[in-house]
Amino acid sequence: MGAGLRYGFAVASTDMGHNSTMVDITWALGQPEKQLDFGFRATHGTTVLAKQLTESFYASKIKYSYYSGCSTGGRQGLKDAQLFPDDFDGLLIGAPAWWTTHLQTWTARVGIYNLPQGAANHIDASLYPSIAVDVVAQCDASDGVIDGIISTPHECRLDVDRLLCNTTNTCISPEQAQTVHNIHSNYTIEGQFTFPGLEIGSESEWNVLFSGPEPQPLGVQYIQNMLLDDPQWPWQNYTDSLVALADDKNPGNITADDFAAMVRYLADGGKVLMYHGMADGLIPTGSSTYFYESVTREMGGHSNISDSFQFFLVPGLHHCVGTSVDAPWYFAGANQAGTIGTSIFSVPGFTDPKHDALMALMEWVENGRTVDTIVATAWTNFTDLTSGVLRQRPLCPYPTRAVLKNSDIVNSADAWVCE
Repeated sequence: MGAGLRYGFAVASTDMGHNSTMVDITWALGQPEKQLDFGFRATHGTTVLAKQLTESFYASKIKYSYYSGCSTGGRQGLKDAQLFPDDFDGLLIGAPAWWTTHLQTWTARVGIYNLPQGAANHIDASLYPSIAVDVVAQCDASDGVIDGIISTPHECRLDVDRLLCNTTNTCISPEQAQTVHNIHSNYTIEGQFTFPGLEIGSESEWNVLFSGPEPQPLGVQYIQNMLLDDPQWPWQNYTDSLVALADDKNPGNITADDFAAMVRYLADGGKVLMYHGMADGLIPTGSSTYFYESVTREMGGHSNISDSFQFFLVPGLHHCVGTSVDAPWYFAGANQAGTIGTSIFSVPGFTDPKHDALMALMEWVENGRTVDTIVATAWTNFTDLTSGVLRQRPLCPYPTRAVLKNSDIVNSADAWVCE
């Protein structure tokens, strides 16, 4: 909330109707009303009350309303636009957890690939950094530039059998290689696409999903406390049928997959600026691509969507914030300012719509200037911004990407163009 105040906004947030830690879903057990609050009611209700309070305090009508959120926060914004299109004029959406019924079941399923601990297929979390280094060594050049950043993971032919050969005394075992392959692969059920796998390049954040004796609680507890109402359900009982059950029940009406409603929001003048890190180790990057392509098809093609919905892939960005490869990832996206300091406003040294995604969204909504690029920034030391800019690079609207044109100034945004 603090970041929004510095732009001059009246700002509101919500606890989504419950009190818990980030990965605790025990609050949902036997609580259908709280599940609905989490799904959509808390966001909309807070918005309505916040607008009433603001207009009463200032004795004037609100001119523009904006939403900013990442992860679950991103899902909240998309869901609200689908149900209550008049709430916000523009949405800044990062790495949205929009496909809850598939994301949470996949979270349980993908965790099982690396279990049980001690089995031949298990990869200890201590090896993830070494695996990440080897993946970068194999895939860095796939985008034509050797800079430590994987920008085109789908163009890399990763040889998983060679992982760890150069960074440890022993290459990865065949069973462990299969685990890596499973994590990267799409989740399919009877040959049908169900959910994307984690991107090549996400390995440095694998500890989020693959670091304990059971799958990540966000998956297991969703099944226990929302889907089955059985807190004793053991993860070893996972079957693919749970995905269909989740789609049928959709507890809390959480999933934000009404693409036709999304189109109506856009057709009525709403704007969406969405982004997703290509090194996200919690929510697969491909889930946002799937969302964008689904809305695009509903609108009749890319030529019809660019005036109202722009989607940006961010090479090297982890889940919402941070990087392990010195990639430029900061552009005042949702939740980003708080990671580098409570006193941060916009992009220090670059407080303009070219570098600041929220400002770019405001220019788009209020002045009709389509967001055709955003410059992301990395400082030499993120805890000391006086250390100087390390790199800047343009983020390009999907499906284009940044292509290097001047290798003499590779760390300058001016060296790159979107193609």
